[in-house]
Amino acid sequence: MIVRLCKVAIVAAVALFFTLVAFGNITDYDSNWLFVRHVLSMDTIFPDSSLRWRAIASPTLQAAGYWLIIATQVVTAVLLWAGAVRLLKARRGPEFAPAKDLAVAGLTLGFLLYVVGFVDVGGEWFAMWQSPVWNGQQKAFDFIAMAGIALIVVLLPDIEAAE
Repeated sequence: MIVRLCKVAIVAAVALFFTLVAFGNITDYDSNWLFVRHVLSMDTIFPDSSLRWRAIASPTLQAAGYWLIIATQVVTAVLLWAGAVRLLKARRGPEFAPAKDLAVAGLTLGFLLYVVGFVDVGGEWFAMWQSPVWNGQQKAFDFIAMAGIALIVVLLPDIEAAE
């Protein structure tokens, strides 16, 4: 039972992270809005970069991208909280493994947000790696590691099920 409770705690911890990130982005919109705006406009990448044609200068499209990020964070948090509750309720029985689905969906969505959104799109397509100021790739890798490790732990077979 202790291993199952640890899995529930890990899911809840990641849920709390995504809740706080989404809450921060909604209540302190401008902080990360500047980040998104600069990454999408590519205004701080290498001056002679031939990739600048990819820039999105439209404030409307930039805001849509930012709201897509925030919405994904909110959905991730909701899935993870629901997953943690479902796992907690199922912790004593054979339904624990099937109850992992919401937690796995939330962890996967959070993982994909930072891989696709920040590493693939932001990092590579918008050349975020070229910016000395607005390069969020290391933080993205931190979040990828957190969600990825949690996903691996949750997906591991349950020791209690074998006993």
